[in-house]
Amino acid sequence: MPSFTIKEKVYNNPAELALDIIGGKYKMPILWRLKNRTWRYGELKKDLGKITHKMLTEQLRSLEADGLINRKVYPEIPPKVEYSITEMGMETIPVIEALRQFGSYYKAVIEQPKT
Repeated sequence: MPSFTIKEKVYNNPAELALDIIGGKYKMPILWRLKNRTWRYGELKKDLGKITHKMLTEQLRSLEADGLINRKVYPEIPPKVEYSITEMGMETIPVIEALRQFGSYYKAVIEQPKT
């Protein structure tokens, strides 16, 4: 397959593009949480554990820019912001599930005692 350009970045194949969009430490966990319900910023930060404010903000902005999540701001004080998954974002869930299954399989194989 010839290389192609998306948002001024060159990719060699679609898998490389997909990993760029959903790869990293926090994007898949964020999408996984949003698959069933809308979450507020503070809920995500608390549930994701040691993620910094800066990192969570960057990851959410990136997912929003790529069309995988929606951000809704309510005009109140203090500001209320909610995040939900988009239809395109839902397309990532089977991919994430497949990666989770492979991770579980790999973990089980690696942890088997060597005979």
